Amino acid sequence: MASILNAPGVDEFILVNHGNPPDMVRMLREMAAESDRFVLVESGGNLGFARGCNIGAQRASGDLVMFLNPDAVLRRGVVRQLKASASGMDASPWVIGARIVNQDGTEQRGGRRGELTPASALVSFLGLERFIPGLRSLHREGEPLGDDLTDVPVVSGAALMMPRTAFLECGGFDERYFLHVEDIDLCRQVRQAGGRVCFEPRATILHYGGTSQSSPFFVETHKALGFVKYFWKYYPGPLQRLTTMLMIGPIFAAIWARVILQRCRNTVRNSLQRTRARMRLSRIRKQAGR
Repeated sequence: MASILNAPGVDEFILVNHGNPPDMVRMLREMAAESDRFVLVESGGNLGFARGCNIGAQRASGDLVMFLNPDAVLRRGVVRQLKASASGMDASPWVIGARIVNQDGTEQRGGRRGELTPASALVSFLGLERFIPGLRSLHREGEPLGDDLTDVPVVSGAALMMPRTAFLECGGFDERYFLHVEDIDLCRQVRQAGGRVCFEPRATILHYGGTSQSSPFFVETHKALGFVKYFWKYYPGPLQRLTTMLMIGPIFAAIWARVILQRCRNTVRNSLQRTRARMRLSRIRKQAGR
C-alpha cells in the first residue's frame, strides 16, 4: 500500500474494505489517519468486486480512476505511462488496461482478450483452437506484444484506467456480477458507445493471483455464473438463449476441470517437495551420524 501512495502519478489512494481481518482494519485506519491521500472506505462486508469498485469511484475526486486488485503490485512508472497514453486518446469513452504478469515475468492470462461470445467461450475453455485450424482463443497473452497502445476487445479489471465521469455515466461495473466478467461487460459497453478499449504493453503490473483466502471452487463458480449472466444479457433471443444453455454445461465442466487439475498438480508438487525434504533430512542425519 505504501508503494501505491509513493508511486509517481498517484494523487489519491482509495481502499474499499471488504471484510478484512480486525488487525488489518486497525492498520488501515491508522494509515488513513496519517495521510490525507489515503482514503479508507468501510463497506461493512464483502459486496463483490464490482460493487466495491463502484463505491471507490464514487468516493474519488480525480478526473481519472485506476482500478487495481489487492493482490497486484503497482510498479513505479505504470501510472505515469497510463496517463501519458490516455492523453493521446481520440475517442470517448475509453479504457486502458495494463500488461499483467506473473511472478516469473510471463504475461498472465486475461490481461488482453478477444470478444466474448458463447462460441468463443466454448472454443477457449475446451481448447478447441489447438485442434481445429482457424479457431482463435479468447486469450491473447501468447500473441506477440506490440510496442505501443493496441486496440483489443477486452482488458482486465485487475489493472484498468478510465475517465471517472465516463465510468460513472455508463453505470460503472454491473453489480450483478459478484466476481469476474464485470470487466468484460464494461469493455463491451465502452465499445458499443463508440469508445476504445486499449492494451498498454509498456505498463506492467505484477499480479500474484490466488492470494485470496476464498476457495478456488468459490471463485470459479462465480466466474461461471458471470458468464451465464453475460450471455443472458447480451444474447436475449430464444435461439441464442437455447444455444447458450446448451453451451453452459461444457463451459462449467471445463472451468471446474481446470480447478481440479490445478489442485491435483499442487498436491503432487507438494508431495514431491515433502519427499525431497525428507530425503535431504535423512542424508543430513546419516552424515551427522558418521
